[in-house]
Amino acid sequence: MDHHARHKFYANLKYACSTRVSISDFCREVGLNRQQFNRYINGQARPSPHNLLRIASAFGLEPGDFTAPPEEFRRRLATGHAPADPRHPLLDAFPGDLSALRRYLGFYQTYHLSLSWPGHVVCSCAHLREEEGHVVVTTLERIEDAESGIRQRSRYVGLAAFYRNRIFITERTRGDAPTFGQTVLMPFEVHQRLFLRGVTMGVSWRKDNQPYASRMIWRHHGHQTDRRALISRCGSYTTSSGNLPSPVVSFLGSGEPVTVTLD
Repeated sequence: MDHHARHKFYANLKYACSTRVSISDFCREVGLNRQQFNRYINGQARPSPHNLLRIASAFGLEPGDFTAPPEEFRRRLATGHAPADPRHPLLDAFPGDLSALRRYLGFYQTYHLSLSWPGHVVCSCAHLREEEGHVVVTTLERIEDAESGIRQRSRYVGLAAFYRNRIFITERTRGDAPTFGQTVLMPFEVHQRLFLRGVTMGVSWRKDNQPYASRMIWRHHGHQTDRRALISRCGSYTTSSGNLPSPVVSFLGSGEPVTVTLD
């Protein structure tokens, strides 16, 4: 983008924002970080194509409209308000209440009952971090089954959203045969700041690719932690293992994974 196009872009974006009640309200509507958005309107940075599409859709415009001459841009803005891009029906779903979700950023050790290894708890590690107004989730799962000769290494990447005092996570596995997984977590209780409890849903790769749902619990380890220690604890444990925290055993010990049979 040349100098003149950049100047028109920032001027048009500022004008568009002046038609809203406040920039803070607009950022919450679109799901963008206010500080990052300030860099956009001050000419210090340009939105990524994804964020530009979100901004344009909120004004009923196309991304290219922001580089139109000011008079033409104002005409398009006044006659715009087209519906959001139908190709992105979940465009505005993440991150929900970003200010509330920020309280739960950081590293976690995660635990859930395994369908692939009955009677075992799978321990993984996860990281929630903020990137350009989204909360990105990265999960690592490492399991070794010497008896069966299985050595599993899985990596999941997804997004988190906060709605009605719940954390909703949607992740996609990396690799040649990707699948999706969903997790819903309850935030910390008032006097308890370590554990998030909820349910996770996915597809078992050892049980004929059957969908399943299982209880899940996350233990918070802060914003700075020993990442190697988190990864080293990943694996499969029996429910009676002394390596599992007592709140994990208590929560997971009262329920087994539920298999969903598809007819």
